Amino acid sequence: MLKGFKDFLMRGNVVDLAVAVVIGAAFTSIVTAFTNGLIKPLINAIGGTDAAQGLGFRVLGANESTFMDFGGVINAAINFVLVAGVVYFAIVLPVKHLQERRKRGQESGPAEPTDVELLKEIRDLLRAQQQNGRN
Repeated sequence: MLKGFKDFLMRGNVVDLAVAVVIGAAFTSIVTAFTNGLIKPLINAIGGTDAAQGLGFRVLGANESTFMDFGGVINAAINFVLVAGVVYFAIVLPVKHLQERRKRGQESGPAEPTDVELLKEIRDLLRAQQQNGRN
């Protein structure tokens, strides 16, 4: 039972997904703080209709809710690129190298079930079906 669980966890796509979600969520707050604290003020310094609002303009001058904030969009794009870069270089590349080593036979991958294990599983399923048919 534990062997099967270990094999499940060692599949590349399961490990990739789990690590990416955890690292991405944790790292996003750091990147957001970096871009909001350092990058966005530089973008806002470029200007706009009001220095406090940043890079953008109001569609209707008297209505503040019509402000088109290009600085915020640029900031979000920078956030995405930084998080994607860290996830790629910290997670995807190492797992990819591990999978390549497995393909070359340098490291063993998840074990395949043997013929005997498969036959036992089929036998147990057939017994369960026969017992359900009698009830």
